[in-house]
Amino acid sequence: MTSKGTSPDMHSRIRRAIKGAALLCFAGAFGPVGAQTAANNLPDLGEIKDPWEVDFYYENDTRARGKDATGSTVGLSKFRNTAQIDATKNLTGGWVFRGILRGTFDGVYRMNSDEYGRQAGGAITLQSTAGGARLPAAYGGLGASSGGLVVDHDTVAGLGLVNNKFLNSSDLLAASPNKGLRVLGDRWHPIAGGVAFATPVRPCDTDHRGCANFGGYGDQDRSDLEFPEFNSRLDFIREAYVRNTIPLEEGKTLFLKLGKQQVVWGRTDLFRVLDVINPVDYSRNNIYDELQDIRIPMWIAQAEYRMGAGDILQERNLQVIWNFDKFRPNNLGQCGTANVILDAGCLFRGLKNLWDNGGTVANFANVAPDTLLATNFGPGQIGLNRVHLPSWSLKNTQLGVKFEGVTKGGVSFSLNALTFRSQLPSLHGGKRAVNAFTGEFRNAWPYLISFDMEFPRVHLIGGSMDVAFESIGAAVRVEAAVTKGEEFANTLKPQLYSKNEVFRSVIGIDRPTFVPFISTSRTTLFSGQIFYQHIFDHQRKSDQFGPVGMPDWEDNVIATLLVKAFLMNDRLSPQVIFARDFQARAMAAAPSLEWLFSDNLKFTIGGNFKLGGIGRDKFDDCRSCNPWGPFTAPVGDSNPTTAYSRGLGGFEPLGRFRAGPIGAAFKEDEIFATLRYKF
Repeated sequence: MTSKGTSPDMHSRIRRAIKGAALLCFAGAFGPVGAQTAANNLPDLGEIKDPWEVDFYYENDTRARGKDATGSTVGLSKFRNTAQIDATKNLTGGWVFRGILRGTFDGVYRMNSDEYGRQAGGAITLQSTAGGARLPAAYGGLGASSGGLVVDHDTVAGLGLVNNKFLNSSDLLAASPNKGLRVLGDRWHPIAGGVAFATPVRPCDTDHRGCANFGGYGDQDRSDLEFPEFNSRLDFIREAYVRNTIPLEEGKTLFLKLGKQQVVWGRTDLFRVLDVINPVDYSRNNIYDELQDIRIPMWIAQAEYRMGAGDILQERNLQVIWNFDKFRPNNLGQCGTANVILDAGCLFRGLKNLWDNGGTVANFANVAPDTLLATNFGPGQIGLNRVHLPSWSLKNTQLGVKFEGVTKGGVSFSLNALTFRSQLPSLHGGKRAVNAFTGEFRNAWPYLISFDMEFPRVHLIGGSMDVAFESIGAAVRVEAAVTKGEEFANTLKPQLYSKNEVFRSVIGIDRPTFVPFISTSRTTLFSGQIFYQHIFDHQRKSDQFGPVGMPDWEDNVIATLLVKAFLMNDRLSPQVIFARDFQARAMAAAPSLEWLFSDNLKFTIGGNFKLGGIGRDKFDDCRSCNPWGPFTAPVGDSNPTTAYSRGLGGFEPLGRFRAGPIGAAFKEDEIFATLRYKF
């Protein structure tokens, strides 16, 4: 394994990015030229005074994984080196400037290129589950016996099944060679008679198949993956804002904050209810990093009218936030990287490759009892066609209002309202496609697995509350919200999605407790949370082969528990986090040990282990939806020319929504060691 180093173009890009950040954030420290540049970007805040307060941090995070569902050992999954600069500057008139720059280099794409780099993937074979029947001529069959039951990948010629030539296999292989591929979802589940298809896994400068901008990910070269913050959105600027508190009459004040920032509304960890103003970068470490490290900062204007005490409340604040930045969804992780939450990035890339280049879908055509044949499709027939990322406009910005108060009894609460674009994508089916048999082109085919990606407008109303119960020595945190406009996969609908209102809530309890066998001088922190989600107007019913409708659970509960101890004058801190998804029957346990060697140097070692496994994650995959009747209708169907789903299903593509972020990663057991130094 050799390293060719960083390209000159990448060096140039990094230099330009760092130069731009320095001019924006620290112009006052670099003399007249820097000050003039800053004057062109920021309002005139008067003469700068006082020195900079600057902290510099370095962190190395190294992780390794065991065997995935294929039985192969993954090995090194992260070698992330992060440098961060925190800077604060007092300006005149009470204004304060705050800036954070963060740059990351992840060496895993060179050090383990067989898994995550330019040598990832390989040639694949796809499954036909056959019961001994012969292939009808209508399906392009050659009249040869399809053989006995195949329970593993069927050995076929390249990506095409020789006995099932919907598209000439040599043409398909010329358009999309059988290399650099994995079978969709193979890291966490077997095919097991379901649909499956190829997904490219190499960086997009090595293999461009299936690459598209899904919202800041999905089209990244190796250098983009190695240096994730150095991009066109200037993500290396974690914070760059000015703030001020302006006194008003009668003791009231007006707090202003303008610039690139995180606005935190939530009071919980891991899962978000109200804390949805900033999108989240799940590609950094799935759901397991602190939210402050994985929120994606946005350009936001914030004003808070602090009214002080009233007749009923001892504190009252009214906050208005306007996120005027260009829309940004959550980063779900590019296929071929270590952290692809729900394996969604691989689904998107695989679907995009199917649309652009054609490909084979395992077990697609039901041509005889117990006979499901892998089927070749040409370009523009099934898959993901267009990605509709909202462009910048006033209607695509987001606006939020929050009222906060503290009662005379010390209960803190908030009432929140927000209108925003969904940070999770929605796939709209039944879109334009070419008939695989007649060549006819249409803009709409009901129930067809041909998609456009959309990000709908969502409205949220909710609130939160903090209560301290001195009698039991515990603090209780509560959040709740109702959203309108979210979209969910739904195979009962001709466009394969539906809009639903959703209720989410969380109750958290924090209690420091003396545990004598851990420590007789220091309490141990116990922090538990219970998340609940309910989807209104949920649709699901049983059909000929199984359930159809919405794969997401109508009601679901996820519980977390943190146990954290403090030893050796708080320099040694063991902890363990448990998370349980009750409907998915999946569980994660994350033990770790943090050692503060000195005030500047900290070591952490630990792991992340999944318990349970797949079992309830199969769902309707719409291969029996029959948009091109009667070719894909199940054998013996009473109405083979009518398009609707009969419920034939497997793990792909909708099982991931039943497995959840824990279940879909249950073969990603990981150990890690982290070093953090403050200069």
